[in-house]
Amino acid sequence: MPFLIVLLAILGSAAGLGSFIIKNLYYVCQPNEILIFAGSKQRSGDRELGYRLIKGGNSIRTPLLEKVMRMNLTNMIIELKVSNSYSKGGIPLQVEGVANIKIAGEEPTIHNAIERLLGKPRKEIEKIAKETLEGNLRGVLASLTPEQVNQDKIAFAKSLLDEAEEDLEKLGLVLDTLQIQNISDDVRYLDSLGRKQQADLQRDARIAEAEANAESAVQTAENKKITAVRRLERDIGIAQAAAEQRTQDALTARAAVIAEAEAEIAAELARIQADVPVQEERIKQVAQQLQADVIAPAEADCKRAIAQAKGNASTILEDGKAQAEGTLRLAESWVAAGDSARDIFLLQKLEGLLKTLASTVPEVSVKNVTVIDTQSGNLGTQAAAFMAQLKQTSGVDLAGAINGLGGLSSSANAAINQSHAEGLKEVHIEEKI
Repeated sequence: MPFLIVLLAILGSAAGLGSFIIKNLYYVCQPNEILIFAGSKQRSGDRELGYRLIKGGNSIRTPLLEKVMRMNLTNMIIELKVSNSYSKGGIPLQVEGVANIKIAGEEPTIHNAIERLLGKPRKEIEKIAKETLEGNLRGVLASLTPEQVNQDKIAFAKSLLDEAEEDLEKLGLVLDTLQIQNISDDVRYLDSLGRKQQADLQRDARIAEAEANAESAVQTAENKKITAVRRLERDIGIAQAAAEQRTQDALTARAAVIAEAEAEIAAELARIQADVPVQEERIKQVAQQLQADVIAPAEADCKRAIAQAKGNASTILEDGKAQAEGTLRLAESWVAAGDSARDIFLLQKLEGLLKTLASTVPEVSVKNVTVIDTQSGNLGTQAAAFMAQLKQTSGVDLAGAINGLGGLSSSANAAINQSHAEGLKEVHIEEKI
């Protein structure tokens, strides 16, 4: 039992010792740091070091003989700003940039960092690195013209890296990246360079654009020319083919037209030749019909007209002789009758004259009606009644007009007076038509 207790005590002591060792003597190195166990001596090449390094691993500190220190290897971002730094040519420049710096993690540079930076705060390390880079930056600017600094910032940054690498290596630092953000000057020298460069660029751009436009116009004209030539060749080919086709069609149509015309002429000639005998017979028939229908009747009419003319001439001749003889005898009778010849002639013409006058009398309003006794029916009574009616209706006094021409014979006056005495009665009638 006492042995078991002793054993348990020993195990407990061992466990406590192990826990103490792990807690106080066992160290694990993180990937972004390096452990420095100071106190033990080691050799690194020709150098004898009073510490040992642990990077990316673990180790146990020797109690009482070693002291462990950590060095951070993460990046440090340093903003660079240099003002009034004269470049080559005496132009003061202002440069702004950003640098990424870290403590070197590889030998032999890391030994410089341990010797110079171990135990310093991170801000102080950043300040040292910034002042070193700004000094290198001023040195690089002094060796470059403003044009070189402004035109190629990458080459400028590379020159700065080359210049600062040695100084930073002595400090145990490594420059990862360096970016030049802005370069300016108070006298606006770079602006004038920029304007000149911009003007040159605009000039070159305009020249290039003009050349491109000219080349494009030339190429466009060339393309149009090629297109026009090909279009003309195509049109010429089409026109030639069309002309050949029209020529061939014309030749074919000419042969067809000639054959058709020859056929029509031959048919017409055959028809005419066949119609010649018919026309000859028709001419004979027409001649015979003309003879029968026109010539023979015309000859007959001519003979008849001649005979009729001769008859009419004989009649006219005889009538003329009879009329001449009658006129001669009338003249002899007129001479023989003496003064009564005119009255006798007037009475002979009176009936026709009265009929003519009666046919010309229009419709009139009758106021007086004379009733004549027509039973006796002698011509003298009728003439007296007509002259009375004519005087009543139209106001023409025929008897007075006849008396005015000359005195009537006593026998004519007596006949007229007798007719008035025997048959005249006057009746006055008022009526409207």
